[in-house]
Amino acid sequence: MVRRRYGLLTPTQFEVLRLRLEGLSQEEVAERLGTTRQNISIIERRAKRNLKLAEETLRAYRELVAASSVEVPPGTHLVDVPRLVIDAADEVGVKLRANFTRIYDEIRFKARSCVRGVKTIKPLRILIFKDGDIEVIPET
Repeated sequence: MVRRRYGLLTPTQFEVLRLRLEGLSQEEVAERLGTTRQNISIIERRAKRNLKLAEETLRAYRELVAASSVEVPPGTHLVDVPRLVIDAADEVGVKLRANFTRIYDEIRFKARSCVRGVKTIKPLRILIFKDGDIEVIPET
């Protein structure tokens, strides 16, 4: 029998999360899996911790492999950010696969907690990858 892998999640953690996402209560999951609600609570908490660690690891790796990054401080006008990104990409010889509109839109939608009106209110970072792609990362 081949055991399916779920990354950092155990098969039980995966199953508990799957059932919870289907809308079952912890009590219902416990009944279905033949355990206690307290045990399901512990399993779910550990699964969520593992997911958070996986997300942090992937974020760190993306930062590691980025060709460059742009730090955008609070108070920066959004129309100024695309030029900062384009200039940073030019400095490292990367041809961007993003135009002004995409950069602007990614900030508005992926880092909306960092923006009020047309200015940033929290710092954010934009990663530039060797393939020309970008990623907007709100600072937390």
